[in-house]
Amino acid sequence: MTVIATALIQQLWPYLLGAVVFLGGLATAYVKGKAKERTKQAAADVAARTEGQKIDDAVAGRAPDDNRERLVKWSKS
Repeated sequence: MTVIATALIQQLWPYLLGAVVFLGGLATAYVKGKAKERTKQAAADVAARTEGQKIDDAVAGRAPDDNRERLVKWSKS
């Protein structure tokens, strides 16, 4: 029985190795794509927040420096 199993493994190991390498590459591509999308979304969020802050400042009718001075008391740092 062990002779048959050993012979089978000797014949199939290149295919098994190829399958493992393929799955590893697939997982790597998935993780990199996910990270790229997360980075893209974070950049879009920052741009939206910046634009929203500009609009809020314009609506409030105050200069950005005046707003910073008024918000110092709310700062956690």
